[in-house]
Amino acid sequence: MKYLCSLVLILCISFAHAQTYSPCDKQATKETRWLFSSMQRLVGAGIMLGHHDDLAYGVGWKFDPNRSDIKSVTGDYPAVYGWDLAKIEHDSIHDINGIPFKLQKKLVQQAYARGGINSFCWHMDNPANGKTAWDTTMQTVKELIPGGSHHQDYVNNLDKAAKYLKSLKGPDGEPIPILYRPFHELTGNWFWWCKNTSSAEDFKALWQFTIDYLRNTKKLHNLLIVFSVADFNTEAEFMNRYPGDNYVDFIGFDNYCYQSIRDYQWNLNLRLGLLDIIAAKHHKLACLAETGYEGIPSADWWTKTLLPVISKYKTSYLLLWRNANTHHHYVPYPGQLSAGDFKQFYASPKTMFQNRLTPLAVYGKLMDGR
Repeated sequence: MKYLCSLVLILCISFAHAQTYSPCDKQATKETRWLFSSMQRLVGAGIMLGHHDDLAYGVGWKFDPNRSDIKSVTGDYPAVYGWDLAKIEHDSIHDINGIPFKLQKKLVQQAYARGGINSFCWHMDNPANGKTAWDTTMQTVKELIPGGSHHQDYVNNLDKAAKYLKSLKGPDGEPIPILYRPFHELTGNWFWWCKNTSSAEDFKALWQFTIDYLRNTKKLHNLLIVFSVADFNTEAEFMNRYPGDNYVDFIGFDNYCYQSIRDYQWNLNLRLGLLDIIAAKHHKLACLAETGYEGIPSADWWTKTLLPVISKYKTSYLLLWRNANTHHHYVPYPGQLSAGDFKQFYASPKTMFQNRLTPLAVYGKLMDGR
């Protein structure tokens, strides 16, 4: 209750005094505008914690109602919920991680009803040859832009995704706002859309076509667009494939912790600092779009490695990757080595989980968020 009262007070004061920027989609829905405005005003109130596939499965369980590994450890859900559109392009009933799309849709609606924020990436299989998203055997991007040999195949994929995204509606039939993160890790070299398989000009053309098509042709006005790179060490490197302010709402990057905690912190400090500068110049929100430490082998990683760095910057949210099993997980589950430290991380006023968000504060709506 204390967190809720504080959050409402923060929003009421900030609504009266703070300037916020509109979504890049000038026809964005009311709820989408509310969400973007709320997330801007909440910068500095605590970084929102997200988790991929949080409600669908975890370590030792799958598809249990109202379950979450984060909730099992802290008693609370994350603030941001990550999902994947992958396999929708094949008319599959399951996504890339085996979640039925019908269940995924239900979980998206549950998160929205609580005042949570839903984010989608898309590990789309290569439309030019049918191989996986990790296929880098050809210059795919130039074949997908208008005039390319597989442009229509790509459009067909977008049509299928648009149909599904349109079905994600709230209790009054309103489109649920979505943070849409296409072509993530675009500065890497492991996806068909990465820098080693396309020119900067072709990549920007594909990005612009994609957003224009979803927005103008498919009439999806509930998308906030996330531009998320991989490694970069200068502003110029980050901006090299940037498609323009009219096609982006959030800027971010994906950065994982591996064996060297020192290197991880150094990279975060450099890149989050650069993001603050770029976001201010372009009137965008900064995010750490994917992060984590697989297996979390450090007992105090949350409060001694992650929190001290993220606390210094104007980052809206961070998203931790999924919990698949005891070897491949990025948040603790009950009994995991870092579970106690994660509770301290959760209790910090510098972090924000579901209990500090409400539908009224985030979307401007009164809803039953149980």
